[in-house]
Amino acid sequence: MGQVAFDALQASEELENAGISREQARAISLVVRRSHEVAGVATKADIVEVNRNIADVRKDLSAEIADVRKDLSAEIADVRKDLSAEIADVRKDLSAEITNVRKDMEITRKDLQLEMSGIRSEQKLIRWMLGAGILGILSLVVKAFLIPVL
Repeated sequence: MGQVAFDALQASEELENAGISREQARAISLVVRRSHEVAGVATKADIVEVNRNIADVRKDLSAEIADVRKDLSAEIADVRKDLSAEIADVRKDLSAEITNVRKDMEITRKDLQLEMSGIRSEQKLIRWMLGAGILGILSLVVKAFLIPVL
């Protein structure tokens, strides 16, 4: 930090002109001068330099922030691109799986239709056989009980 400009000789002369003794004026001037040296008071030049440093830091930070934003934008674009590709792959795989499931369901439906037609044929045969069996039993009952009576 720069020092505050203090003219001890001029201050001493002004104190003497005000009626203070020469020794007292010198002592007061030295005390004031030392207090300025010890206090570390900032000068206008110091403040200007600090402001300049702050401006430089802001400029550097702005440039770094712009670089980071640019890098992040590029990374985000890459991630979006990768995600889009992965989503497309998943959709493709899912579509293939759905197609396979539909084919399997169609095959299962046809198999069930074949089995059902076989079962229907067997049911018709069983009905016919039951009908024939019942007729046979009825004819035996009629022969056994009704014909001897007639």
